[in-house]
Amino acid sequence: MPVEETVKAYYQYVKKIMDFNEAIALAEWDMRTGAPKKGISQRSEVVGTLADEVFKRSVSDEMKHYIDVLTDPSVQDELSEVTQRMIEKSKKTYDHYVKIPAEEHKAYIILQSEAQSVWQDAKSKSDFSLLRPYLEKIVDFKRNFIRYWGVGTNKYDALLDLYEPGLTVETIDRVFGKLRQGIIPLVQVVGASEEQPESSFLSVHFPAEKQKAFCLHILRENGYDFAAGRLDETEHPFETTLNPGDVRVTTNYRENDFIAAVLGTVHEGGHAIYEQHISRDLVGTPLCEGTSMGIHESQSLFFENFIGRSKAFWEYHYDELKRYASGQFDHVPLDDFYRAINKSHPSFIRTQADELTYPLHVMVRYDIEKALFDGNLEVRDLPGVWNEKMKEYLGIEPGTDREGVLQDIHWPAGDFGYFPSYALGYVYAAQFKHAMLRDLPDFDGHVRSGDIAAITQWLSEHIHRFGSLKKPLEILNDTTGEGPNPDYLIRYLTEKYSEIYRLNC
Repeated sequence: MPVEETVKAYYQYVKKIMDFNEAIALAEWDMRTGAPKKGISQRSEVVGTLADEVFKRSVSDEMKHYIDVLTDPSVQDELSEVTQRMIEKSKKTYDHYVKIPAEEHKAYIILQSEAQSVWQDAKSKSDFSLLRPYLEKIVDFKRNFIRYWGVGTNKYDALLDLYEPGLTVETIDRVFGKLRQGIIPLVQVVGASEEQPESSFLSVHFPAEKQKAFCLHILRENGYDFAAGRLDETEHPFETTLNPGDVRVTTNYRENDFIAAVLGTVHEGGHAIYEQHISRDLVGTPLCEGTSMGIHESQSLFFENFIGRSKAFWEYHYDELKRYASGQFDHVPLDDFYRAINKSHPSFIRTQADELTYPLHVMVRYDIEKALFDGNLEVRDLPGVWNEKMKEYLGIEPGTDREGVLQDIHWPAGDFGYFPSYALGYVYAAQFKHAMLRDLPDFDGHVRSGDIAAITQWLSEHIHRFGSLKKPLEILNDTTGEGPNPDYLIRYLTEKYSEIYRLNC
């Protein structure tokens, strides 16, 4: 068969896999946004069946044929850049899955779906024992998978590679170590400062329906396309992509903590804007997705922190907030409001953490995950170790499982190796901001005038449009000229919190 015909057949074959994945994403979104509890078990079976089809197609003899033909050095000159990158991803997926028995993989997918439903009950009751047997099975599955893959020295590297290709424990230890050294002394100085911002006015009752209206307004202002998405409510905010024309966002409204919903929505909107801006030329291919979770988190954190928590952002939006808030902030000066939403203090919940302490929450989880797969830690020990790590890094100890080990959905979803991408994404975001200033030196001016389009256009040009056509470290190097470097984030946090807490006064 001529190469061009093989390429065409390969594209058609891969398109069917992507169609199955879209159906899975829709089913999982439904389970997390209000599907009847009595239907979860059957829906989990459906997800398992669809995932099994993806698995079988990804490791089939037909897929192996396409990989063998299209990776032959003699045909490389006949392949486009997109095709070469597609076949590279297909080969990596094939090599990843072909070593896992099909029935074991299907059982794992079903377990994931069930565990996420159990997690919701366990969290609401603050009872880790409800989730523990499911989590033990998930960890056992992951350990088996690592053995199948034949990973060497650092077993955890195999899990990191699922979310942040090219990054290893060695690199992350270096980056996190330097970041920790820069953050912890600043946390201590800020905590001891006499210039603590007043923030009680943020806890006044703010009706959920008005929060939702304001969040919808902010998403539109930030460039989220509602013709290609929607906003829903769920326990744990998330973004899910069916395709670039259907990118969905969820948030959670707490009537005495409205800023969490606003910033959470801005965060998930950052994820969604990334996906909505991926080149339509990549639709139907495995390249039509964010290139890594670290790059993905860089976009959500860029919007949440460098835009949504900035003074310039609220100079533009504060009067509009007052209209939605029905007088709550009429007598609160903008500067006081800005300082209040950026107040830093150790807290239990990662998703509600301030900019300064947020990376430490990630490091707690990173240390635990490494120990689970490279050390001697067992699932039964997670609540105690979690509390010890929180006390070590943040100086506080959770009083319940709900505000401790049960707060995140990632582990019941099987997403071990994901958490480091949050802090890596923060590091990347600071690097991207530094690089952006070369082209948009009046960054704050654009934000202050509501001209977010200039910023999203830059992000789309350098990051979004590529999807997975470029690898994460390629995007980082091409855009910033260097690899992961925490110096920019440390500098940003030092300058911002020195101003907010008037440390130089």
